[in-house]
Order: sequence, then structure tokens, then C-alpha cells
Amino acid sequence: MRKVVFPHTNGDAVEPLHTIEVVCGYCGFDLDEAELAAATCSDCGEPLELKQSVSITVTTLPPIFGQTL
Repeated sequence: MRKVVFPHTNGDAVEPLHTIEVVCGYCGFDLDEAELAAATCSDCGEPLELKQSVSITVTTLPPIFGQTL
């Protein structure tokens, strides 16, 4: 299952663009919502042992040394 979270502000913090991917920990099969609810991988038949990865995309950089040029 792949979920894309678009950048947004959360109070004073900015949450960047990031992608969350959830796969079966045994075989690496890309899981969907129904398989997560069933708690069994439809590819290898094992009980779900989830493996999650998050990739972050930098969209803006804060000024490091005072004013920017």
C-alpha cells in the first residue's frame, strides 16, 4: 500500500511531502487495504509482519544564515 501525504502546515511546523509504503515483511508483496484487514498476505499466505518505509521529499529549505539572497 502506498500513501502520498502532500505538504501542509501543522501549527508552526511544516509537514513535507512524503510517501509511506507498507509491504509484507516475509515476501515484500505490496499490500492493499483488504489484505491489511485480513491480517494474512495473499501472496505468501503468512500472517502479516508489516514492513514500512517512508521517503521524504524536500520542497523548500529554510534560510540557514539569516537573509537569503
